[in-house]
Amino acid sequence: MDKRVLFDFEVDFTNGDGIQGQEFRLDIDDNDTSDEELAQYIVKDMRLLMVHEVRILNKKIINKKHKRQPIDENIKK
Repeated sequence: MDKRVLFDFEVDFTNGDGIQGQEFRLDIDDNDTSDEELAQYIVKDMRLLMVHEVRILNKKIINKKHKRQPIDENIKK
């Protein structure tokens, strides 16, 4: 993968708490990914509960290959 999306995010929880992430990078296959797809990924990957709202901010697509090899390439057969 040679494309990545760089973005900030804010998550509000139903109990009034929240979390934020700045300059988060994620590998993508296409030239774009929707804010909703990114929000769903964050919630699922971080196993967040009681999510009220997710905001994606400052999204940019960058051409930069990830430095780490995909996990399936690291497994010796």
